[in-house]
Amino acid sequence: MGRFAPLLPELILSIGGTILMMVAAFTGRRGSGAVSGLSVLLLLGATAALVGAPSHAGPIYDNFVSADLFASFGKAIIFPAAAVAIIAAHGWFERGTEHASEYSVLIVFAAIGMSVMVSATSLIALYVGLELQSLAAYVLASYRRTDERSAEAGLKYFVLGALASGILLYGISLLYGFTGTMSFNGIAAAFARGAPSLGLLFGLVFVLAGLAFKASAVPFHMWTPDVYEGAPTPVTMFFGTAPKAAAVLLATRLCIEGLGPATDAWRQIVIFAALASIFLGAVAAYGQTNIKRLLAYSSINNVGFAMVGLAAAGPKGASSVLFYMAVYIVMTLGAFLCVLWMRDAEGRPVESIASLSGLSQTRPGFAAAIAIFMFSLAGIPPLFGFWPKLVVFTAAVNAGYTALAVAGILGTVVGAYYYLKIVKVMYMDEPAEPYAKPNQPLQGLLILLAALLVSPLGYLLIGPLGSLTDKAAGSLF
Repeated sequence: MGRFAPLLPELILSIGGTILMMVAAFTGRRGSGAVSGLSVLLLLGATAALVGAPSHAGPIYDNFVSADLFASFGKAIIFPAAAVAIIAAHGWFERGTEHASEYSVLIVFAAIGMSVMVSATSLIALYVGLELQSLAAYVLASYRRTDERSAEAGLKYFVLGALASGILLYGISLLYGFTGTMSFNGIAAAFARGAPSLGLLFGLVFVLAGLAFKASAVPFHMWTPDVYEGAPTPVTMFFGTAPKAAAVLLATRLCIEGLGPATDAWRQIVIFAALASIFLGAVAAYGQTNIKRLLAYSSINNVGFAMVGLAAAGPKGASSVLFYMAVYIVMTLGAFLCVLWMRDAEGRPVESIASLSGLSQTRPGFAAAIAIFMFSLAGIPPLFGFWPKLVVFTAAVNAGYTALAVAGILGTVVGAYYYLKIVKVMYMDEPAEPYAKPNQPLQGLLILLAALLVSPLGYLLIGPLGSLTDKAAGSLF
């Protein structure tokens, strides 16, 4: 078992997921509850298994993947986010007609893919992990087979995802062709030999373009609003958290470990993508009337802020990216858990922002939770969402990119409008038709926990979380 100890989280999910797939095949819809519960236990067990060898074994299997603190930190935020997506779905899909066992199994296999992504130190591992996650995501997007919007979302995601995979694979083939190695260390050594050739630069550009698609960074964001709106809401919540964090952390490891000597080359791409994502995400959200679509643009906007930290490079830059993604996941999970509770008197899901009118008068606690998440996503102090933005801007300034930080701050001000608009609708407009009262105490508990974490109480975590992200980022250098 010693050889496999660093892979314990992946082994738990792989073996457990395969067994659950067989259970799902034989029990059908009747077993959806049991399979969901067991899937959550698997993900929590994999999170607990990160303690020990998976956090300090270093490069393993001929530098194919790395079991270090950076990978463990990524898995520690990805696995619980995937578990919440399973819990949230249990009360949202129609019982007996839609919620089948394969939903949970698909998320478990997507989690394995994301786990490989954040551990990858080889272009092969990068591609295998990314495709395993993507294939599960394509099915999840079109999970409601009788719903036109869900089928359309799945088709769009699949077609554009296949295009992005082709771009990524072309970039990988160029890097391999010009370096003769798939290892990140080998690629870094090739870039360090002198001025990179045109072929190497093209490989770098194509690989980053493929990863930008997975992270929904501008200009490869075009799928995000349509897929987020059309996919079932629990699936949208999943897409907006765990896979996005995995893609950003994978890009961070690749840029720092694999493309470190070519920092000046990739930094230009990252700065452009960061600023374009921040401003397009802020401006394009202005006219949105669907809250899922608005949160899609919010996710594009937030990826831009994380990339400001990546542009800073160095240990502090990588640490700021980890810090940002950890807090972003909590804020986004909380916001989407609130969206899951938006149901009309007949119990049908509602997605329009107008339906939130006057919510503070009919459901004050619910309105307060949404307001906390909106203010936090906007980065308004004293809520905890302000701190990760401060961390990435500080990293940019310390790296000598003050203009980038100032542009990012301006983008924060522009984007605050649409978050504040939701709060205005809830607190200042006349009440709309009241929502049905939810009967999901576990989801209510998760909303309360997320709200507490992003409230000013979250500042108690600054020291421990900052220390952990610094150590995790240090394992890349």
